[in-house]
Amino acid sequence: MAQPLVKKDDDRDEEADYSPFLGIEKGAVLQEARVFNDPQLDARRCSQVITKLLYLLNQGETFTKFEATEVFFAVTKLFQSRDIGLRRMVYLMIKELSPCADEVIIVTSSLMKDMNSRTDMYRANAIRVLCRITDGTLLTQIERYLKQAIVDKNPVVASAALVSGIHLLQTTPEIVKRWSNEVQEAVQSRAALVQFHALALLHQIRQNDRLAVSKLVTSLTKGSVRSPLAQCLLIRYTSQVIRESGVNTQTGDRPFYDYLEGCLRHKAEMVIFEAARAITELSNVTTRELTPAITVLQLFLSSSKPVLRFAAVRTLNKVAMTHPMAVTNCNIDMESLISDQNRSIATLAITTLLKTGNESSVDRLMKQITSFMSDIADEFKIVVVEAIRSLCLKFPLKYRSLMNFLSSILREEGGFEFKKAIVDSIVILIRDIPDAKESGLLHLCEFIEDCEFTYLSTQILHFLGNEGPKTSDPSKYIRYIYNRVILENATVRASAVSTLAKFGAMIDSLKPRIFVLLRRCLFDTDDEVRDRATLYLNTLGDGSVSETDKDVKEFLFGSLDVPLTNMETSLKNYIQDPTEEPFDINSVPKEVKSQPLAEKKAPGKKPTGLGAPPSAPTSTDDAYERLLSSIPEFASFGKLFKSSAPVELTESETEYAVNVVKHIFDRHVVFQYNCTNTIPEQLLENVTVIVDASEAEEFSEVGTKPLRSLPYDTPAQTFVAFEKPEGVPAVGKFSNMLRFTVKEVDPSTGEAEDDGVEDEYQLEDFEVAAADYILKVGVSNFKNAWESMGADSERIDEYGLGPRESLTEAVNAVINLLGMQPCEGTEVVPSNSRSHTCLLSGVYIGNMKVLVRLSFGIDGTKEVAMKLAVRSEDENVSDAIHEIVASG
Repeated sequence: MAQPLVKKDDDRDEEADYSPFLGIEKGAVLQEARVFNDPQLDARRCSQVITKLLYLLNQGETFTKFEATEVFFAVTKLFQSRDIGLRRMVYLMIKELSPCADEVIIVTSSLMKDMNSRTDMYRANAIRVLCRITDGTLLTQIERYLKQAIVDKNPVVASAALVSGIHLLQTTPEIVKRWSNEVQEAVQSRAALVQFHALALLHQIRQNDRLAVSKLVTSLTKGSVRSPLAQCLLIRYTSQVIRESGVNTQTGDRPFYDYLEGCLRHKAEMVIFEAARAITELSNVTTRELTPAITVLQLFLSSSKPVLRFAAVRTLNKVAMTHPMAVTNCNIDMESLISDQNRSIATLAITTLLKTGNESSVDRLMKQITSFMSDIADEFKIVVVEAIRSLCLKFPLKYRSLMNFLSSILREEGGFEFKKAIVDSIVILIRDIPDAKESGLLHLCEFIEDCEFTYLSTQILHFLGNEGPKTSDPSKYIRYIYNRVILENATVRASAVSTLAKFGAMIDSLKPRIFVLLRRCLFDTDDEVRDRATLYLNTLGDGSVSETDKDVKEFLFGSLDVPLTNMETSLKNYIQDPTEEPFDINSVPKEVKSQPLAEKKAPGKKPTGLGAPPSAPTSTDDAYERLLSSIPEFASFGKLFKSSAPVELTESETEYAVNVVKHIFDRHVVFQYNCTNTIPEQLLENVTVIVDASEAEEFSEVGTKPLRSLPYDTPAQTFVAFEKPEGVPAVGKFSNMLRFTVKEVDPSTGEAEDDGVEDEYQLEDFEVAAADYILKVGVSNFKNAWESMGADSERIDEYGLGPRESLTEAVNAVINLLGMQPCEGTEVVPSNSRSHTCLLSGVYIGNMKVLVRLSFGIDGTKEVAMKLAVRSEDENVSDAIHEIVASG
């Protein structure tokens, strides 16, 4: 008897994979479906046949119109049976077949009869099926029954009606919105699922009305929600209201924060976690607000339940990106998770430690990571890679060990996204840490020797063409590049030819050798490779050691000065309207569509790595510069120095949404007002902003660019330009009034009336501060940069900053005042520290590099003193930094 038991145990995996439906065919099952027509119904047999039909439908099997109709009519006959199990299968079958309008009528009477049945299971399922298969016409007939079902005493029936309402809201919202009173009553139900579904439906009914959602949250946060599931939903809706309302500027309090904090003491773990996560995701969350949530998550780290440990460590991992010091108290608990059996938890724990750790712990953590990298999935490997990249940027002196680790895992097995994340990280380290350039480029060269991804190979070759010629010995990269011409597919070969040509154009001494290699490419089997080689051989000169003409370099490798989308549109138009005239690139419009700039950016990731632009400014800055240069009034202002982040000038729930971006030039400042009309029944015309600069004496208005038309929900811009003293960081406060002509719009036709009324709308004030004249630009090695700047331009002074809550508050205040880039992680103040040194770098208006060394100290009365040392390329800039601090 023992032997079969052992055999069965051994074959357990095979049995688990066995399916009772294996090998069934549609034709055979349709034949079996004839049992539905038997005078004496066999409920068990009928249920088995329906199960097979449902299996076929869910496997993607399609029934012809005739087959579906035949099965549908046969299934309707099963309503004669009183077997509850069979009736439930019938409901499922009708829902899956989704009969057409003509067929629905046949089954409607049976379903409506079941809706009023005394069997609650019949009633609940009949409601779900009816709402799935009926259209708006029939829905009005059964609306009365559905309203009654929502407030039914049986929670199964009530939940069925509410869930049906959620689905119907997508197709017939006008009917479902009439159920508000019943749904409101269901929210007070004692049944957990009913309350959950009722709250979800009520929020969906009101989601487009901010005020109604705010009132709903206000009423429910007072304690009427008992269901943990509903409580989790309410926390999410509360977070939404908090995001839209912001912080109270007078008291500094955040609405509903007390409710979220109270949920941290709930008896249900899911509610506690949802509240903690909501607090950590608040915009501009303070350390004081974070503390209770971090404390709760720290307790979850030592839970016996893997799901709680995973949830806590994943949330702390996200918090560590923005508030690493807040998470340091959890480091001891997270170190114990490195050896967790669940590798996902271990990965998140170690990447969080990487973000919160100090320089001395890097090597120890790297050894622990190496031990389990091969055991985890690619998605978690990517998390590790991103954490290592952040760590390397935080501690640039550790770049060697971190770069070696990245190159070692680059040679291991992995998917495209994993490899791309590593390559992007190496590229970013090369750009941000000059000392890492040569070793990083060699690691990339070794990778493309055995790279299976064409996209990565071409991107690395392009990057190599940009950065390789700038190194101390460019010739060592030629071998790796030419190997691609010999060994790779046509796409990579073409990219390698272009990279070789870049080396020849930039390095005159290499040109003869490059020409030899390019001539070999003339015999390639691919047209593109031959064409590129021919182009470069005919434009780069005769192959002798001579300097390549600047115009040739610009023609071959320069950036396109027209937007690519505009070029594409112009070429399409040229092809559609044949003409003997050659295409003229000057006919392509250079104006950039500015709408995306007005939209509020989600806090998503900026483009990084190979996807990022090669130069220092972000793509947004480039777009701003192109936009401003395309406006004739501002084209003569010169090169744009800096553009600020948008500053909100209206509340989130007002009828007009306006924010301003400050564009700083050497002698001018341009204010870009991004406007959005949120009223569907209005069209605004001749929109301008009247700016009062009476509190900004050094500024004088020199021009405006009105906005001709502002339709509903279409962001657009109006501009005002001011002149200021050249190279001077002039500051001041500006008052703003939005002036426009408003015209009523007919909702049915969308056409505006001819006559309008002039109106004004008061906007918030904003300031141009000293920080607006300093660009955040980091340095990889502050000590070397400081010493190379020389002591001649150094200016040192001491300042009293008055009483402060902590050194962290004082450090952040000075960083925000100067608007400079913290270096080497010195913006983070160790807990309970009595003194701290912070290093800052930046570029002052006029493109003057400036470095700042701040030394802070705090005494027992919490009085903070600061020593400020400044070095720059111009001693006047050093003096200006001291003036900013003295007046701030």
